[in-house]
Amino acid sequence: MYAIIDIGSNTIRLNVYQVEEDGAIHSIFQSKETAGLAGYVQEDGSMSREGLDRAADALLRFRSILDALHIENRAVFATASLRNITNSEEAVFQLQERTGLMIRLLSGREEAILDYVGATSGMEEREQGMVLDIGGGSLEVAMGSDEEPTVALSAPAGAGRVTTEFLPSGMATPDELEDVRKNVRKILEPMVKVFPQSKHPNHAVGTSKTFRSLARLCGAVMRAPGREDSWIMTREQLEDWIPRLAAIAPEQRVALPGITPERTMQIVGGGVVADEIMKALNIQEVEICPWALREGAILRWLDQFGRTRLGF
Repeated sequence: MYAIIDIGSNTIRLNVYQVEEDGAIHSIFQSKETAGLAGYVQEDGSMSREGLDRAADALLRFRSILDALHIENRAVFATASLRNITNSEEAVFQLQERTGLMIRLLSGREEAILDYVGATSGMEEREQGMVLDIGGGSLEVAMGSDEEPTVALSAPAGAGRVTTEFLPSGMATPDELEDVRKNVRKILEPMVKVFPQSKHPNHAVGTSKTFRSLARLCGAVMRAPGREDSWIMTREQLEDWIPRLAAIAPEQRVALPGITPERTMQIVGGGVVADEIMKALNIQEVEICPWALREGAILRWLDQFGRTRLGF
């Protein structure tokens, strides 16, 4: 068995996988802690002691589970949650000292590559495919037509980050919503310029909880029977819902399909990011994929180091 612990901006997740002899991967155990690390970033950009305590508590709980299950093949990585703070190196060191776990701090590009590897692994056709992943602190986009992406980029446009900076109440009038869109477009501009306009993706995939929540809200439909969670969300559906969602108080959004309590505040910000990157890259619809970063890490781990060494 193999275990991945993912330290995210909103949640810290543990996934345990069984790898069969034929290479098939099955998720057999999942657990998460809604640590909300993004909320512990101070004015100077550093993670507070309270935030590190929350992270350490979650990691120690997960370690105790893995120890009890005698799972030695384990990897822990952090993304924008620790990558974007000013005391990143110190935070990683402290968490390692307190938990006894080695933590790999992924760059934005590494995160985008693993997203691509995981999300496209089960696709029969990869011709000019694109993977979009909206996390709490960053947006990752990768495009390619093979097992490795030709372009893999990250931008500081996560659902939580956009909410904190431009939607502090979680709500917005139509005029305020347009201001949020303008700010998001500025953040995305350097990323968008890198993608060749002559090579639009034939198939776009959306991963992450944000995309899954938006798809359920928008009433995504299944168009490819036979693949797990193969749901399609169109940009038209998304654009219809964003202004309505922005007018609903965050505490009332839990009554809507797909909106969990921890997503009520940042779902509008995530929707704006999704819509703006889809428009910028001329994407009309996305397939919602359950596999992404953690599964990409397992696949990379097995491909590069086999079943005995640890690494990505």
